[in-house]
Amino acid sequence: MHWQTHTVFNQPLPLSNSNLFLSDCALRDAVIREGAEWDMELLASIGQQLGTAESLELGRLANANPPELLRYNAAGERLDDVRFHPAWHLLMQGLCANRVHNLAWEDQARKGSFVARAARFILHAQVEAGTLCPVTMTFAATPLLQHSLPKPFHDWLTPLMSDRYDPHIAPGGQKRGLLIGMGMTEKQGGSDVLSNTTRAEKCSDGSYRLVGHKWFYSVPQSDAHLVLAQAKGGLSCFFVPRILPDGQRNAVRLERLKDKLGNRSNASSEAEFMDASGWIVGEEGEGVRQILKMGGLTRRALSVALYHAHQRQTFGKNLVDQPLMREVLSRMALQLEGQTALLFRLARAWDQREDQKEIAWARLFTPAAKFSVCKAGIPFVAEAMEVLGGAGYCEESELPRLYREMPVNSIWEGSGNIMCLDVLRVLAKQPAILDVLQEDFAQVKGQDRHFDRSWRQLLQKLRKPQESQGREITQQIFLLGAGAQMLRHASPPVAQAWCRMMLDARGSLVLSEQVKNDLLLRATGRVV
Repeated sequence: MHWQTHTVFNQPLPLSNSNLFLSDCALRDAVIREGAEWDMELLASIGQQLGTAESLELGRLANANPPELLRYNAAGERLDDVRFHPAWHLLMQGLCANRVHNLAWEDQARKGSFVARAARFILHAQVEAGTLCPVTMTFAATPLLQHSLPKPFHDWLTPLMSDRYDPHIAPGGQKRGLLIGMGMTEKQGGSDVLSNTTRAEKCSDGSYRLVGHKWFYSVPQSDAHLVLAQAKGGLSCFFVPRILPDGQRNAVRLERLKDKLGNRSNASSEAEFMDASGWIVGEEGEGVRQILKMGGLTRRALSVALYHAHQRQTFGKNLVDQPLMREVLSRMALQLEGQTALLFRLARAWDQREDQKEIAWARLFTPAAKFSVCKAGIPFVAEAMEVLGGAGYCEESELPRLYREMPVNSIWEGSGNIMCLDVLRVLAKQPAILDVLQEDFAQVKGQDRHFDRSWRQLLQKLRKPQESQGREITQQIFLLGAGAQMLRHASPPVAQAWCRMMLDARGSLVLSEQVKNDLLLRATGRVV
């Protein structure tokens, strides 16, 4: 006799086979508004491909099977290689084919290329985050190397700008595509790179010999790393290739791979330099200035939560129709609207590199955005997990992986305090930035009393900013920047709801039904 203990019902299927771009009104609007409408067709194609069950499974497999360090071969010869699951390589192929690593640096880059690249990045982030590390560092290093690549490596420029992913181990000039990593921090200093002890001694041929270590040697399989080391003239930046021009391996020893909380698909290593060869980038003593030139997961969490809430029934209604849940989901969608508006405004600012006001605006809002968005990620994904309940806490759901990714953003992007100190540094060294803010915010003055009051409060703090207020100042700068974007471009009820939710310390906001309807429709890709 066959026994059936129960029938499974009221259990939503996992979210898959959706178009990640077309289902995101805030992202679509930002792409058009900030100058990358020309990329809409390709973004829709990328969104369709990345939203498939097959792509999402690649993200799961890459993290369930983390990289493995191969220190020696069968004959006992030193390798210092990293072996990845095939899913990693397929994801990397997609990122490089979509030019996430170099789109904005083409000779004939179109206006809005930073915006288009940001949108492509956000789409890929919803599938897998670890692969974003190598392409982000390569993107940051490329403009520096385009102008400062050491002479023995000029044949690297063509593969550096290609759309190919090439994981083979060979001299860079012989490869179809390249990745660039970074080696900055050491055990004794962390973010305090001035305390680095790795030494670099100049050789007769103009190269340098490096002896020392790196506590975090990011993406050790990269074709080269930009490394900080102490030269005779001070802390300097060096180009350290994996394979030397003569085909020999450089003397960089990988001691171990980090066993991390999240970002497990991506390899992070500890390395030692045993008379490794490096070539200086810039001049001796300019290391920090050179390396600083290199200077989307929440969307997926909200999509998963909304998809679940539209299907799951509780107490006779769909979960999304329960008043309290509807309020929670609407607030999450509203928060994401403001972040998206500000981040794509920032991408446009980086696109306008000849406009001094835009450069100053971007210089201030980049660390402010890093601080605020990274800090918001952990509670945001946690809220999404609560929507799914116990199912969202189990590894069969993608939300635990998203949750583990959240802390790395505010650690690898620079800890919160470092970002706030950077904001204070900009305010101190570029006093004209206040005029830029005044001009920017004057355009929306009088549209919302919460915005106006918050701007007056910030101005008082900026008269004599204190380091102890760094976090408060940084957060307020970001929120006002996002608020200004919402007041310019969102519907008045939505913009005012955002300002009240984010800028009114009393926290007494209850969203109107019309605002909730608009937000939840936009969050599922339906135009209001």
